[in-house]
Amino acid sequence: MATAIHNLISEDEYLHTSYRPDCDFVDGLLVERNLGQFPHARLQILLAVLLANNEKQWNILALVEQRLRVRKGKYRIPDVMALAPDYDRSGPVVEVAPLLCIEILSQEDTMPRILQRCWDYYDLGVPETWIFDPVEREVFIASDRRVALFTDDVLRCGNIEISRSGLFAHLDDIKAGR
Repeated sequence: MATAIHNLISEDEYLHTSYRPDCDFVDGLLVERNLGQFPHARLQILLAVLLANNEKQWNILALVEQRLRVRKGKYRIPDVMALAPDYDRSGPVVEVAPLLCIEILSQEDTMPRILQRCWDYYDLGVPETWIFDPVEREVFIASDRRVALFTDDVLRCGNIEISRSGLFAHLDDIKAGR
């Protein structure tokens, strides 16, 4: 389960320290992230590859597990994010609103904790966050401080278009050893 590590550190120390695995930083506290087991890890790589393979067509830059400054003193690490292709890559953390953030539920995650992350992204200016549940094969869209179960097939955000059924079918193929 993700927990806060209760030794306060400075923002500068956070930014100049590597953690394995990396942690979120919230007002002086390191917050451990739930690490995915196989369904989480597999879905994360499938989404990342899909976004990366379509960067030119969708006019995006795909990143995984990159620190995102949501405000002074608060950093989150989305599982996957899509940025504008002209994003200035010179800084150590992303400081602009991504076009899309994606979170993938792990076994220990709770919806209230994930939604707090989504609202942080929204407050930064991210129009929507897709929340994938690889076990239940569900997708939720968090936007405008609301969350809704997505029941259509094609997820769309800007130029990005992903078939929910195709993505989950690929997970099923992997599970079956195909």
